[in-house]
Amino acid sequence: MKREVIIIKEIIARKKTLLCRVAVILGFCIFYLSGFSWLENRHVSGIHITACALDYKIPFQEIFIIPYLLWFVYIAATVIYFLLHEDENFNALAGTLALGMTLFLVVSAIYPNGLNLRPVTFERDNIFIRLVQFVYKNDTPTNVLPSIHIYNSLAAFMAIKRSKLARKQKGWAWGTGILTVLIILATVFLKQHSMFDGVCALALYVVTDKLCYGVNTETERSKVRNQLI
Repeated sequence: MKREVIIIKEIIARKKTLLCRVAVILGFCIFYLSGFSWLENRHVSGIHITACALDYKIPFQEIFIIPYLLWFVYIAATVIYFLLHEDENFNALAGTLALGMTLFLVVSAIYPNGLNLRPVTFERDNIFIRLVQFVYKNDTPTNVLPSIHIYNSLAAFMAIKRSKLARKQKGWAWGTGILTVLIILATVFLKQHSMFDGVCALALYVVTDKLCYGVNTETERSKVRNQLI
């Protein structure tokens, strides 16, 4: 009887923890989207162009709209997986994403930035071009530094690479690694980001990864357990 009571208490505790985490995720999403919407709609006297000479030489390739849009599924699926299956790594992943996205809002607010790389006209007309046009219509070429597409992709990939899932099935690390590379390429081939945006995203991720995973005791204990297994 006592054992059953303990099990029930553990189930209730896990459900409460899950609900709290979901509430925090939803709260942060509201905060981030509100902040991003304000940045997109505010009026500034001028913006800093982040493109370099090499960016203008990179050809536009609409086929990359596929991995670009898959990013939304990729990030959502990664967060949901860790939320439900790997408590020890969820906090570190969530912290990494939240910290980077918040710093992005701060940078964009202090340093208005944007690009002038998008093609004015398109030589072809196909489903991929129409998807690109939809993205261009709903996402202005401003507030691009650092690239959140690249930053979040790196965070998701490294979290999966460290996960129990990837240790059991290495194909997940390879698959998400390839997808991450394609997403990074998509940002420049679709003219959504400059190479400088990507480099800054990588640099920011390196710092936040050390901060969030380095101070996360549960993750450190997990690493020790993994080495002993």
